[in-house]
Amino acid sequence: MDVNQSPYCTVLDKRSQEKFLCYTHRKNGLFTICLTDAADVWSTEYTEDTLIQFRQRFSLKSTEDYVLKLRSACGSGDASVVVHDTSVNVQVGPGDQSVTLSRLESQQAAAELKELLFRMADSLTRPDSGSPSVSPIKNHQRLNAEFEPRQQQKCAPVKKRLPGASLINPGTKRKVQATGVAFDDADED
Repeated sequence: MDVNQSPYCTVLDKRSQEKFLCYTHRKNGLFTICLTDAADVWSTEYTEDTLIQFRQRFSLKSTEDYVLKLRSACGSGDASVVVHDTSVNVQVGPGDQSVTLSRLESQQAAAELKELLFRMADSLTRPDSGSPSVSPIKNHQRLNAEFEPRQQQKCAPVKKRLPGASLINPGTKRKVQATGVAFDDADED
């Protein structure tokens, strides 16, 4: 799994039952862990030196291990959030594996949310190169199926209806009223 791809997961605040979006990304040599509720954004950045200390503190071999641990904890419900005035604690799994994130100022938060939105959109349109189970061709076909109108499925060809054929009972012809000689008694007078 590539850490440059931004993995996203939802985390629940156990007290308020509010959901948060947790994601990670690398930018300018910094590894960033972020959390948002779409109104506020909390974040913490790690340089390479602080990242080494962080991995040692949690007994992790690599940054990818933490990202995988975070995603699996989110998926199993073992991750939780505790919101404070200017910070948030993200608890990952049992034990003392929590990370404190600081609240960003409103302009920084707006810029981060904008960047997140476009990063998510790009990840939807970009083929997933990290997953060997999905080929780019199949992924492209899946995306086309989602965004293009559905095409007719291949089935037996539709026969053209012949003139005079019944719509209700296609095997029979409609009865056409007879035309010809008019037998009217009105002319005899």
